[in-house]
Amino acid sequence: MRATPLLVTLKSLTIAVAALSAGSALADEVQVAVAANFTAPIQAIARDFEKDTGHKLVASFGATGQFYTQIKNGAPFEVFLAADETTPAKLESENETVKGSRFTYAVGTLALWSAKEGYVDDKGQVLKGNQYQHLSIANPKAAPYGLAATQTLDKLGLTDATKARIVEGQSIAQAYQFVQTGNAELGFVALSQVFKDGKQTSGSAWIVPADLHEPIKQDAVILNKGKDNPAAKALMEYLKGPKAAAVIKSYGYEL
Repeated sequence: MRATPLLVTLKSLTIAVAALSAGSALADEVQVAVAANFTAPIQAIARDFEKDTGHKLVASFGATGQFYTQIKNGAPFEVFLAADETTPAKLESENETVKGSRFTYAVGTLALWSAKEGYVDDKGQVLKGNQYQHLSIANPKAAPYGLAATQTLDKLGLTDATKARIVEGQSIAQAYQFVQTGNAELGFVALSQVFKDGKQTSGSAWIVPADLHEPIKQDAVILNKGKDNPAAKALMEYLKGPKAAAVIKSYGYEL
């Protein structure tokens, strides 16, 4: 018996609704704590991640040390993209993470940057001059890039000479803002904040040699709150894939 046009239409509508429901059931949202230096890369990755998997990434940005405190106090984060390897490892040892989920997603690079063209030379000699009043760094107790900055100054023998000039931001994002707005003539920032696709995006910068500070290995980990969230696991796998790798490298990170 042939189906009438009405029955065919109703049947098609039922199939479409079922398919839509199935797609919604497969799509989840993941709450991610992201180190401030990784703001631009994760925003680009999030768009591809949602397009390719259907899952939605909701990011919060800040200093790694501050996120540690928030996580210990019950913040609803499911995945943590830190600016170091120490903090995720500590959370792992405290049974706050999903075992076996931690890995290094990027290795960061420190840069001395000024918003002024030609202000910072390619060897960082500007640090030894007297033409600047303020040097911006991130809080070394909360932000790994801030710690790398203090290690660099120490290696260069400039800790005492720059002490009175240092202004601290709570995160690397705030350290960058101090320089961007002119409140500091120069500052130590993440290369990813002033670099894209092999080119410097603004001002002048010195890429700090890696041997002047400890490696900035940035680890990702699934937190206990994300244990049963398919989107959390999908994000971790996506960060290991070629699309995410291309974005990460485009901002000057090593893999």
